[in-house]
Amino acid sequence: MISPNQEKLIIKFLTNQATALELDCLEKWLEDSNNKELFKTFVKINYAVEYNVRQYDSNKVKTALLDVINQDKKVIKLNKSKQFLKYAAAAIVVGILATGYFFKDTFYDNKEEFQSIQIASPIEIGSNKAVLTLEDGKEVALEKTKVYETKNLSSDGETLIYQAAEENLTEITYNYLTIPRGGQFFITLSDGTKVWLNSESKIKYPVSFQEKKPRNVELVYGEAYFDVSPSEVHNGASFIVSSKGQEIEVLGTEFNVKAYQDETITYTTLVEGKIALETNDNKEILKPSQQAIIVEGENGIDIKTVEVYGEISWKDGIFSFKGKSLKHLMKVLSRWYDVEVVFENKELENMTFKGVLSKQQSIEEILSAIKSASVINSFEIKDKTVFIK
Repeated sequence: MISPNQEKLIIKFLTNQATALELDCLEKWLEDSNNKELFKTFVKINYAVEYNVRQYDSNKVKTALLDVINQDKKVIKLNKSKQFLKYAAAAIVVGILATGYFFKDTFYDNKEEFQSIQIASPIEIGSNKAVLTLEDGKEVALEKTKVYETKNLSSDGETLIYQAAEENLTEITYNYLTIPRGGQFFITLSDGTKVWLNSESKIKYPVSFQEKKPRNVELVYGEAYFDVSPSEVHNGASFIVSSKGQEIEVLGTEFNVKAYQDETITYTTLVEGKIALETNDNKEILKPSQQAIIVEGENGIDIKTVEVYGEISWKDGIFSFKGKSLKHLMKVLSRWYDVEVVFENKELENMTFKGVLSKQQSIEEILSAIKSASVINSFEIKDKTVFIK
């Protein structure tokens, strides 16, 4: 059995709190094959892990685990910041849990049911795709293997990159990028700001920014992660994001905005740096790991501290559901797989689920993981509708 001290160490690792010294201890402890089995069992009990059929290879498990722990230690040596440590550790834990090498036999024992979900699904996994609307109103479909180029932009079908204008502009022209359900996309704006866009999102931005003037973009709806090019690189010009009744001003930082059309709550999560968030009646300064919550039709901005990676893991191809309601989880899945979800038992909407899963898994695998965690009794897929039972 795992001793209380070892259990505490594993929990700290899985909850992003392990120090470099503690990672050394964990690495040494895992050199014993018996301890490795105990670790796998502990993770199996506490996390829903990708269990796609692959040839189980204990050496690969050990190698993958030790590699990411060593990576974590290197990161910690480079930056002693507590905030950075928590952020990096979270990403590495996800890397372990998404390897797919864990628990082929132990996590999923019902072979007959498991084989049944290997049948090709009519529901496609989400992919990189978007519709670019140019300043003259022309629409261009961006998708994998499709190259599109103009004087100041280029796309390989998976990313979109803008170049800064060679001369100072007297007039600003705008483009729109719309991400459909079942899509995602990455864009680099003309000032070097990087933006990741989630499914069912739309952003408006200048083709090129004017010098020494605020850089304004609008998240029309949806979810976006911004890595803003610092203001000092642009003669002090601030970067402003407007979305759903709020305005966010930054000098150079990373943050996530979630403002979907069919949701009444807007979430803004600061990863690093500092931002000023303002509505008609309120203004708040956010610190790293803080999230601003604005409810439509209500006054005030609620601020809370959150686990950052759980809020932004979507951009790295990971579903991180820790204590989220099944209703929330299914909303996320419905956008990525472009499906409708029907709860035959409404009481299930409030059930909570804890799991770290890959966005490249089929929806059948995702739903089977949820079922195996005893959160739901069963599910059924008809055409593009998922029935939760």
